[in-house]
Amino acid sequence: MEQAFQEGQLILINKPYLWTSFDVVNFVRNLLRRDLGLPKTKIGHAGTLDPLATGLLILVTGKFTKKIESLQDLEKEYTGTMVFGTSTPSFDLETEPDAHYPYDHLTGEMLQQACQAFTGDIQQVPPVFSAIKIGGKRAYKFARKQQDVRLAPRPVHIEKLELTRIAFPEVDFRVVCSKGTYIRSLVRDLGLAVGSGAYLSALCRTRIGNYSLSDAQEPEAYRMSLSGQGAANS
Repeated sequence: MEQAFQEGQLILINKPYLWTSFDVVNFVRNLLRRDLGLPKTKIGHAGTLDPLATGLLILVTGKFTKKIESLQDLEKEYTGTMVFGTSTPSFDLETEPDAHYPYDHLTGEMLQQACQAFTGDIQQVPPVFSAIKIGGKRAYKFARKQQDVRLAPRPVHIEKLELTRIAFPEVDFRVVCSKGTYIRSLVRDLGLAVGSGAYLSALCRTRIGNYSLSDAQEPEAYRMSLSGQGAANS
């Protein structure tokens, strides 16, 4: 068992709401130490998820940690919900609303047309409430102190953006995109494009490359399966 984790394991976890990506890594690391007695096993994740997001998180161990960069480069798929008529500084539920906008002029056809402008290769400004480093310090640390933060636009690719439910002010969507895409920024920009405001109220990562959320385990389920493996090899 120890050799298997040292040689490399790829672990698919369904990240719970409010857990950080590091929380998941730490949870699995502690399992390896406590249940399998593997205190020196390398472990990392291949692409972070915000605490307010759920869904697929890929963990790798041992020699597979060398694959992190290639896994991060894979196409991502998300589903989520955006709320029109309101904006927040973080573009999601992390912060309280800071402005309200009309949304009764919106139609499904208007949103569908607006989505076309946000597909393909686009330039996107990341949220100031993000882990992007500015002078060695995370941008969100400046933002939380209400200090002025300016982030440069970045090129991203949106392969597909489709609306799956329209019940204003809520709209559900599915997006397929490149690495580095901030769905919160996409929602913010879409709200502005249709003369309103919008924030992200729910987000789930459903796919990374060919790895699917349907194949992932909740942390507790993984603990149970790992304990079973440890018992079988004892």
